[in-house]
Amino acid sequence: MPKNILGRARALTQTHKLAIAGTATLGAAALAFTAVPSQAQTPAHETTVASAPVSVGNQPVKPLKVAVTDQMAAAGLKAEAIAAKQKAAQDAVKKQAQHKAQQAAKQRPAQQQAANRSAQRPAAQPVAAKTYGNNLDGWIHQSLDIMRQNGIPGSYDGLYRNIMRESSGNPTAINNWDINARNGIPSKGLLQVIDPTFRAYHVPGTSWNIYDPVANITAAANYAAHRYGSMDNVNSAY
Repeated sequence: MPKNILGRARALTQTHKLAIAGTATLGAAALAFTAVPSQAQTPAHETTVASAPVSVGNQPVKPLKVAVTDQMAAAGLKAEAIAAKQKAAQDAVKKQAQHKAQQAAKQRPAQQQAANRSAQRPAAQPVAAKTYGNNLDGWIHQSLDIMRQNGIPGSYDGLYRNIMRESSGNPTAINNWDINARNGIPSKGLLQVIDPTFRAYHVPGTSWNIYDPVANITAAANYAAHRYGSMDNVNSAY
């Protein structure tokens, strides 16, 4: 038996020897891989597994290098970027909601005050048209209101005094005996106004009928204001 083994060993060709050498080299490389320090002993930036140069026959095998940590770091950075983007979006939404709430809080007091003022404000009452009695007192008061609107001076007493002297309060009174009557333009109405004077000092908004009590008083007061300053200054025929 020993002789046969030795005979076979001598019979190994050169090719067989090269194959055995390559196998031995690969075994050494495997031992070198298991001898690499653990992850705790590897630098933080990169975990590298390097193999010793290996030759198979006459062809060298290139060293192997695996960058596991770099891949994990890239994935971590990507996750952090996504999380940061989501947080920024959430912060923007929250900020916008806070801004709207602040604006609403600012507007609320003004709206409440407006509502309070509206509730406190009394309802507008329609203004009734002023009415005057169809008598001497009513005619004088209505004429005074029109005079004030047109800037014509005069008082109730001044008008009343001259009316009673001129016509005794009769709106259809007419003088057919004085010089005016002889000239064809008799004095007429409460304040005994002739037609030319009535037309010249007629006040807009009143009747063109010389016998109309309000129109007669107002035109006569306008004439007296231009000539005497006011009907209050008239104490005789004018």
